[in-house]
Amino acid sequence: MNDNKKILISGPCSAETEKQLIDTAVQLKNTGLVDYLRAGIWKPRTNPGGYEGAGVKGLSWLLNAKKETGLKTATEVATGKHVEDSLNFEVDLLWIGARTSVNPFSVQHVADALKGTNAVVYIKNPVNPDIKLWIGALERIQKAGITNVGLIHRGFSFYGNTEFRNAPLWQIPIEMKRLFPEIPMICDPSHITGDRSRIFEISQKSLDLDYDGLIIESHISPDDAWTDKAQQITPQQLKVGYENLVLKSKSTDILDFQLQLDELRQQINFHDDELLSLIRSRMNIAEKIGELKKNNQVGMKFF
Repeated sequence: MNDNKKILISGPCSAETEKQLIDTAVQLKNTGLVDYLRAGIWKPRTNPGGYEGAGVKGLSWLLNAKKETGLKTATEVATGKHVEDSLNFEVDLLWIGARTSVNPFSVQHVADALKGTNAVVYIKNPVNPDIKLWIGALERIQKAGITNVGLIHRGFSFYGNTEFRNAPLWQIPIEMKRLFPEIPMICDPSHITGDRSRIFEISQKSLDLDYDGLIIESHISPDDAWTDKAQQITPQQLKVGYENLVLKSKSTDILDFQLQLDELRQQINFHDDELLSLIRSRMNIAEKIGELKKNNQVGMKFF
């Protein structure tokens, strides 16, 4: 991509050790592409027992990486205490995650902690496809006096979706762009795909839809990552993939066409999943009929 005006945020899913974070940061700095170094400091997992983040000590690693490379830093916050600790360690950009933006109580807690600060705050879409929740989260942060805000599209949990880790449902973020044209929207292809081989496919799609940037997970050794290893890439892979992206001029008519086409394709995928589910259910019932007849020594002539 020749034009580097788009925002690029990159770094590991989790801050695992200080060496891992700084080594990754140095390589990302050397790409000459990255605006913010991201790292997960608090990592509550879907299921207990996994790595749940370094906590506050990880913020000191992030600060040291910032001093080493000059990169601005970014991390996810979910509580008022997270906000306070992050700002104490000079984190430049805070984002509210999908599991937080879905809960107005949690968003308000974060918003209250942000009052009186000059923080840069980005808000991920809620895990479920509810645009009103996303709007509500944005408004709560704005009412706290935060003017430097942005949105992150990371996809939605969607029953029956099999193609991606989180269904993009492009019509929802594009509607947010229509409602709030002055607010930057960036795409998180790592979480949408859950698959490093498709990151730049979705990145290109978002740029075609005139997004303002990308947040991509990058790790010095992705296969050894402690969290979400399948969706992380090396800094060198980031450089190669990013530089091959193309910025295209899109008219409003073409964008509308793409959105309508994507929505119809999503409907087809949904109905395909429903049909497969019905077929599986029918086969299970047929097997039970066969077992019932066998157990009762009933022949086909009775049916």
